[in-house]
Amino acid sequence: MRHEDWRARRANSFGAAAPAYAEHRPDYPAAAVRWALEPLGEGPHRVLDLAAGTGKLTGVVLAEGHQVTAVEPDEEMLTELVRRHRNVRALPGSAERVPLPDDTVDAVLVGQAFHWFDAARALPEIARVLRPGGVLAALWNGDDHSVPWVAEFHRVGRSDADDRNSYGDWMPAHGLFGETAERVFAHSQRRTAESLVATVNTHSHMLVVDAAERARLNARMLDFLKRTPETAEGEFDLPLRTYVLRRCAGR
Repeated sequence: MRHEDWRARRANSFGAAAPAYAEHRPDYPAAAVRWALEPLGEGPHRVLDLAAGTGKLTGVVLAEGHQVTAVEPDEEMLTELVRRHRNVRALPGSAERVPLPDDTVDAVLVGQAFHWFDAARALPEIARVLRPGGVLAALWNGDDHSVPWVAEFHRVGRSDADDRNSYGDWMPAHGLFGETAERVFAHSQRRTAESLVATVNTHSHMLVVDAAERARLNARMLDFLKRTPETAEGEFDLPLRTYVLRRCAGR
């Protein structure tokens, strides 16, 4: 299978796991959202949650008091978002074809998804819907591999489809936007051994492997967690890092 086709398969794999994604994926730190929107000054702001998935980022932005429009291409993910955030304006659409008029939002936030976009098409579309001086920010949650047990857990659970270096430049430069600012925020998620394995099963590299490999990896991960003192009994905090890239529209 060509690399482009493999990436497309992974990018389109989430819908079938939408309820599990909503249940098990972590949210985002409020501090990260505040920093992303900081150039706009006092709110509330009109925020587009682009590739919103099941609304993990939407919920945090709403709690901060902003007006949110959610756009998501996958019908099953969008249905789950609407079920959990009934008062949010939710629209089918993609980063490459945003279903909003020009200059209608103050910020575009993207949680755990910008690496799936066709950036050459998406960045002009994002600039189109942003008001002049508006903010684009992309956020990613990642496990904190500086913690030894977390790094070893990832080695144990690595699947044949897990190419961690396949995304290249996650948010390429573009003339319609200014310089990129970056911040990293500490975050965590309360998990058990079983729910952490369930979280990993919502990742694209696990969604696209066959059932036999998935079962083998799940057994390995659960065995590791049950043998590791930090995770063997009851609940524990999974250490996370939330990475944020922020740019302002230059027009």
